[in-house]
This record gives sequence, structure tokens and C-alpha cells, in this order.
Amino acid sequence: MGTIMKAITYSAYGTPASLTLVDAPQPKVGPGEVLVRVKAAGVNPVDWKLAAGHLDPILEVRHPVIPGWDVSGVVEAVGQDTFDYAVGDEVYGYVRKEWVELGTYAELVSAPVRTLARKPRELTFEQAAGLPLAGLTAYQSLTRVGVEAGETVLIHSAAGGTGSFGVQIAVALGLRVIGTAGAHNHDYLRSLGAEPVLYGEGLADRVRELAPEGVDAGLDFYGDGVVETLQALVKRQGRVVSIADYEAAAKGAHQLWVRPDTADLTFLAQLADAGRLTVNVEHALPLADAAKAWELSAAGRTRGKIVLTV
Repeated sequence: MGTIMKAITYSAYGTPASLTLVDAPQPKVGPGEVLVRVKAAGVNPVDWKLAAGHLDPILEVRHPVIPGWDVSGVVEAVGQDTFDYAVGDEVYGYVRKEWVELGTYAELVSAPVRTLARKPRELTFEQAAGLPLAGLTAYQSLTRVGVEAGETVLIHSAAGGTGSFGVQIAVALGLRVIGTAGAHNHDYLRSLGAEPVLYGEGLADRVRELAPEGVDAGLDFYGDGVVETLQALVKRQGRVVSIADYEAAAKGAHQLWVRPDTADLTFLAQLADAGRLTVNVEHALPLADAAKAWELSAAGRTRGKIVLTV
């Protein structure tokens, strides 16, 4: 095994144009970590928002940065006192570390075992790489508001990457799902098991036509000031969560920042292997085209996931 790998890096905050494919040192593998030979890396909006400096007030960033948190691949080596996985195991995960520096847009990534789980057997490496961050976000949003089978949940931006996972997971948990989306995505939501409603002015009235007594929980996956609308629609306060409104907590809602969690990743893998959770990869681009992938992500017109193949 050599000591150099190919990786995407940026040396300062900037635009997608600042991404460069370079020869980089292979990461060290510490206790409690494994070295993953990357097959695919998921692209998420947080990747380019972080590179633009938008999260500098809350995240420690050490340049040059190899971006990316989502990964699927094969274990290449294990660190000391690491018995969770063996060389050759197929894994996937949300490899968020204590600071931003050595991410997944590379041929190899060192990953703490707490960030990984065994890859879903029924998903390709590309599909698996598109699941961790968005899938965990959706599942942890549902668990944060304490949903139970038979309840009704309203998901805002239900056709997006996180929202579409939220719909599928909620249906698998036995929930009735009402999802907001543009009219062009209503048939897509129906195919996932949701009852679609048009977002925008008059949303509350349209939801009450479907659920006259209100909904049990509300999930905001987009922002645009919808938290107050969700709070007006839930039967009991304290059951609204947002990943996009940074003032959600001050408004009395839950503000969620997704966490790596092996048990949650394992649950998502089990849903996928049971045919209850699918991952639509709309764009699979080679690692060298990371800048193009970010431009596609920032355009906001991708229904499915964007991944980089390595």
C-alpha cells in the first residue's frame, strides 16, 4: 500500500472553482478507526456551504480541507484495538469528525467506527453513499418529535433529498404522511406513500382539508419561515423540528443537527434491505468533477442524490 492518494481539496474559503484534484498523503488510522477504500462519496449542500465559509462560526476548519462526510466503501485497514470491522467489510457512514479537514472526497478516508455501519446489501455503493447524512437527518427528526404508528406527520419539502427519505421512513414506521412540494412533484410523493399538498400561501388551509383536527408532528426540511405554520397545525406543542431555521429553538421548536450514529445507520440499512427505503441517484460523477457536482447541488433542481464515484 502506497502513501499517496488522490483527493479533492480547497485551501481557503471560496467557490466550487477552488476545488482541486491533488496527490495527498494517506490518512493515519488511529485506535477506534478503520481505513476505508472509498467507492463513492455523497454530495450534500452542507459541503459547499461549509467551503464558502458559512459555517465558520460553529465548526473548526483546518485548511487545506478534503471535503465530504458521506461515504461508502470497503475496509482496507483497521486501527489498534479496533474489532468492529475486518479488512474487506463493506461499510457506509456519515464520517463527521471533531474538526473539518480529512473528508470523504478521496480514495481513502479514516473513519471512527462510531460513524459507520455495514453497507446495505440491496444498495449499490453509489446509492449507499447518498443515504447517510440525509437519511440520518430524516430519521433523527422523526425520533426527536417522538412519532408513533398511526400518527399523522407533515413534512415540509417532502420531495427533496432529506424529505423523500423522511416520507419513506415515516411510512415504514406506520405513519400517515402529508408532504409539501411543487405540483410537478406530487405524483412522486404519492409513489413514496405521501399525500401531497402545494407549499406556499394558504398551506395551513390546504393541510386542514386533509387533517381537519391538525397533525401530530411537523418536520421542516427547507426553512422559509414555515416553523410557525407547522406549530399552528400540530395538536400539541413541542412536536415541530427544523433543520433549516436557525431560530427554531427560540420559537419553541426543535433545531436538529444530525449526528453520526451506528444504530441509526443500521436501522436505515435494514429498511433498505427490506425494500422499504430506496435511494434515487440522479447524478453519479467522477471524483475529478466535484466542482460540477457542487454546481448541480447549489442549483437546487436535483430531486435525487448526487454522488462522486472513486
